[in-house]
Amino acid sequence: MQDKKRQMKTGKKRYRRNENSVLIGSIIMCIVTLCAITICLVAVLKYRSVQLENIEVMKELTDMQTSQERNYSQEEVDTLLSEQTKKAAEAKQDEILSGMKEMLEAGESTIHVLRHFYPEDIIVADSNQYLFFPIQDSLKKHTYQAENFVQTQENMLEYYENGELISYKGIDVSKYQGNIDWEAVAEDDVKYAFIRLGIRGYTKGEILPDEAFEDNINGALKNDVAVGIYFFTQATSVEEAEEEAKYVLDAIEPYHITYPVVLDVEKVANQNGRANDLTMEERTEYCIAFCEMIKKAGYTPMIYGNLKTFTMMLDMEQLEEYDKWIAYYDTEIYFPYDFKIWQYTDKGCVDGIKTEVDINISFEDLSGE
Repeated sequence: MQDKKRQMKTGKKRYRRNENSVLIGSIIMCIVTLCAITICLVAVLKYRSVQLENIEVMKELTDMQTSQERNYSQEEVDTLLSEQTKKAAEAKQDEILSGMKEMLEAGESTIHVLRHFYPEDIIVADSNQYLFFPIQDSLKKHTYQAENFVQTQENMLEYYENGELISYKGIDVSKYQGNIDWEAVAEDDVKYAFIRLGIRGYTKGEILPDEAFEDNINGALKNDVAVGIYFFTQATSVEEAEEEAKYVLDAIEPYHITYPVVLDVEKVANQNGRANDLTMEERTEYCIAFCEMIKKAGYTPMIYGNLKTFTMMLDMEQLEEYDKWIAYYDTEIYFPYDFKIWQYTDKGCVDGIKTEVDINISFEDLSGE
């Protein structure tokens, strides 16, 4: 019995040890599992943290980059602008040079090529050089449209607006046209003629009448061709300019002059021309003196000249109120300022005149009648 009891106690103790072993093993497994989960969580959280940190860093870097792209110092801006301006200038230069080459190879003259590529200037050829005169914004510009000019089969220019002819054909003459058949001139659709009254000599300075003046003015008026007068000036003082005006007024008093009385202002080719060395201010002052006397007498004063006259010789701002008559020999006008008459050729052909003659186009009836 006692051996049985001892065996039973021993069996119970073994059973309890086995239970304890299982329990301890389970606890250890739980602890290991928890440790593993904890380690995993820590790893995940650490990885996530690193990711978030990297994202923040990238965002910060992007912001810094963006900030750097948008914010420049004045020196950096000036440098960038300088570089871009240089690149644009080089590109424009290449374009201009290429275009010039094409035009020159096509046979265009140097002056035409320059005028094409520098439209903001009036370019004048003088003494084997090209002079550039910026177009003055303060001066009134003409409004004539190049596409409205039409060249006839007789090489005459006409001007149309809305399909209607609005221009007038005219001529200017002197003793160099010889004897003129004014009836034939009138029948050739010439509406007006500017007749040279005289000149002041470019050396001694004496006033000389045009030998054909009386024949021309009588012939024109008899055939209903409206008449204007022009006088070639070489005045070198206000007194001489007024003397020229008085001479003109006395000479035209007997006649019905309805077109302007014109002062012809040109630089003579002879290097000894008495007025060649006048300053722009002096010559402008003398023009005003002449025009004011003509205006006070009831006539319309006008100034005639070429590109040199209106860029190199006269101050256009001071002469803005007076009408202009421009001489420029081409089929397209190259003069930006306002003008009333364009002398577009000195080689015209008109019935009744045996020589070549200057042909003019005007855009309104200047007689005022």
